[in-house]
Amino acid sequence: MNAKRLIRRTATTLASACLLAAMPMVHAQMELPDSIKVPQGNKVALETLGVGEVTYECRAKVDNAGEAEWVFAGPDAVLNDRSGKQVGTYFGPPATWKAIDGSSITGAQLAVAPAGAGNLPYQLVKANPADGEGAMSGISYIQRVAIQGGVAPASGCSAATKGQRETVKYQADYIFWVAG
Repeated sequence: MNAKRLIRRTATTLASACLLAAMPMVHAQMELPDSIKVPQGNKVALETLGVGEVTYECRAKVDNAGEAEWVFAGPDAVLNDRSGKQVGTYFGPPATWKAIDGSSITGAQLAVAPAGAGNLPYQLVKANPADGEGAMSGISYIQRVAIQGGVAPASGCSAATKGQRETVKYQADYIFWVAG
């Protein structure tokens, strides 16, 4: 093999490797717990990075009114595409994903699985039909993966602090799937 061909082949291989490295990658499904894997026959429609806060409220325990606990009150996050451009928001209750184009979806949680200490759990949601036409039209499932933070505050919650609200920062990838 002559030197020019070797240099050309090496340059092509390096260019391909750089291109693949720059492309967004779907969170590998095989690395996720089975309970939150999206069923066969679906494909990724949109990948976003949600960055925001989760609000918790100090409330009486359901099974013991004399004690209190932090209860999930709702999320508030910006959804960005892989280039960092805002493409929507995530808020609730009810949990709602809304695209910049005005289309939105809610859904029913199907499963959660531990995602590591200090992190919200992985989540699989079955989407309800979209409100409005746009990016959220046809979405079948939403996965929450690659989570950082978001768990209930470490500060005390007691009968004396019932009603107090605390926000906790978090980020997670939200992957939107369509049947296909």
